Amino acid sequence: MAAKTPSIYRRQFLKKAIVASIGASLYTPILNAGQLNSKDGPKPSVKLCGHLWVYASKYPPDWNCTPILEQVFSDMSYAGLYGVELMEILLREKDAVPRISEYSKKYNLKVSGSSYGVGFQMCDSNQHQAILEDIKIVVPKLSALGGETFGISVGGVGRIKTEKELDDQALILEEIMHICEDNGIQPNLHNHTYEVENDLHDLKGTLERIPSLKLGPDINWLIRAGVDPVEFIEEYGDRMVYLHLRDEYADGTWTEYLGQGATDFSTISEVLSQVDFKGIAAIELAFPSNFKPTLRLKESWKKSYEFVADTFDWQLSKE
Repeated sequence: MAAKTPSIYRRQFLKKAIVASIGASLYTPILNAGQLNSKDGPKPSVKLCGHLWVYASKYPPDWNCTPILEQVFSDMSYAGLYGVELMEILLREKDAVPRISEYSKKYNLKVSGSSYGVGFQMCDSNQHQAILEDIKIVVPKLSALGGETFGISVGGVGRIKTEKELDDQALILEEIMHICEDNGIQPNLHNHTYEVENDLHDLKGTLERIPSLKLGPDINWLIRAGVDPVEFIEEYGDRMVYLHLRDEYADGTWTEYLGQGATDFSTISEVLSQVDFKGIAAIELAFPSNFKPTLRLKESWKKSYEFVADTFDWQLSKE
């Protein structure tokens, strides 16, 4: 099914209207993403990472790509990325810390953090004990690896959650936040489609209950849920500490690397500058079923990195 593509191109029209109304002398255009940011000052420093889903997707049903994890580090290091975002399944392995530390040192690639939440529905209070026991395993290991962020997916239930379910969801999220903070890790709420559908019902319900919770939105999932990413960033940019970037064609098919598709990353870059985003960003590649790549994965990562470097108004940090 083709994804909805929000009309974010209206930003160019609005800018022209502003110029006409206040005069060109009062308007400083953004020349392009490689020059100056919207404040005509130093570019914000952003750590650009990669999420390893494209590798993990080959290992259903638990997505444990341990057998090819060294390739992940090698490919992303070749591309010039700052770090790799893991999935929690990798941290459950008994020898996760020494083995992943070895890869990190060998390829000079940091562990930036981990996503979390596969298989759990955090609105179900019956699952809370199991979730907490798991969190107490994976978060300290992530901390030992130098991880900085923890992207939490709350899980969907195939319908709009009740107020009671949102209450229960908030309770477990607060527990996770405390454990992350005790281990020096920044938790953030990551979204798929179900958190942001139905006028952001799930997301808004969570933020009403936990106003301090930070966000790590996935731009592509926003688009696929029919949410305008520019409006989302304008509304919630001050909460954003993390960001996932993925591209798709106009028909909703995922691309082989960033920059091939119809996503208006230039406008997204502009609004990120306006809200002064300085967090960590991750490229996430995802291929359609039965897709046959034309490039080796390390080249897709490199092309994606180069596209972000050319398009976004960021100083890409290595430290």
